[in-house]
Amino acid sequence: MAERETTARTADRPPTTDARPPDDDPNTLLNAVVGAVVTVVTAPALPFAAIAGGGVAGYLQGTDLREGATVGAVSGAIATIPAFLFAWVVAGFLLIGMDPFLALSSLFAVFLFVLVAGYLVGAGAVGGALGAYLRREL
Repeated sequence: MAERETTARTADRPPTTDARPPDDDPNTLLNAVVGAVVTVVTAPALPFAAIAGGGVAGYLQGTDLREGATVGAVSGAIATIPAFLFAWVVAGFLLIGMDPFLALSSLFAVFLFVLVAGYLVGAGAVGGALGAYLRREL
């Protein structure tokens, strides 16, 4: 049986996706929920909380950049729900005094949702890829 040669640089790295045992698969949904919680909790303090939440999810997911970006994007999608509700309340308060039909129209809600979701999913994917990269290198 031929042994795999490793260098000092790769000896302490976690195994790649192909080398992991089948029962050692990461729980993508759990990692995405953890990343979404980090995003929501750190949002008041960090300007780019979606990147931090996606980074945590990607780090927990493993060393594959594609899997990290995917779990980060899912994390951002999950964090979209509370972020959209918060943005909707803030926008509603800021637009009080204007025509209520304009401020609370369905078109405005769709625009706000697409804006919030696009930012959180995109930033989560970037953070997820960065988290997976950091796990591979550390």
